[in-house]
Amino acid sequence: MSKSHGAKSYWLMKSEPDAYSWDDLVAEGEGTWDGVRNHRAANNLRAMQVGDEAFFYHSNIGKEIVGVVSISESGLADPSDPEGKWAAVKVKPVRKLKRPVTLKEIKADPALADMELVKLSRLSVASVTAKEWAYLLDMADEASNG
Repeated sequence: MSKSHGAKSYWLMKSEPDAYSWDDLVAEGEGTWDGVRNHRAANNLRAMQVGDEAFFYHSNIGKEIVGVVSISESGLADPSDPEGKWAAVKVKPVRKLKRPVTLKEIKADPALADMELVKLSRLSVASVTAKEWAYLLDMADEASNG
């Protein structure tokens, strides 16, 4: 079944904050997500559509979800790949989470045991189910104000 009319997908994208942080993206206004050299992560990038949303995750330092981005351009060739084999997308910041959600919290919660972030911990671009997305927003105290 192809994705159509408002069927949004959710993702988690990791970046080392000392290389490219949430604040860097906010300062730029839009950033190219490139440099991914894992086939599964690259396939996730290729599957992204404009309007999909992703958690911005600080890996290495912090190990926490810090914000939400939207996919502003999809289906790009990675500009850092001279052979043009790898995928990239452009992202725009949507909002910083009221409270970061740490990897430790996620791993400790049985409701999130099947997340790609937990099961495939080295994956830099992971899919997130709609249920996991809503649950994580609740953890960040995002859904309670509406």
